[in-house]
Amino acid sequence: MTKQESFCTCDNRTCPLHPTRHEKGCTPCIKKNLRLGEIPNCFFKLIENSETRTGDSFEDFARMVIKAKEHETNV
Repeated sequence: MTKQESFCTCDNRTCPLHPTRHEKGCTPCIKKNLRLGEIPNCFFKLIENSETRTGDSFEDFARMVIKAKEHETNV
């Protein structure tokens, strides 16, 4: 396993951009997400229950981060 493969937390190993499928690391995934105005899946994995999200946009990510922080504060 290369450094890129062990670093990547994305579970979608069938994705052609996954580091296990080429030698370019995370760069192709990041480039695609920036072009689409989205956040990479690995960032969402940092937020509990992120699999329930409705989208991958910057706004979707920001809403989830804010909601997680509010939940932390109220616990």
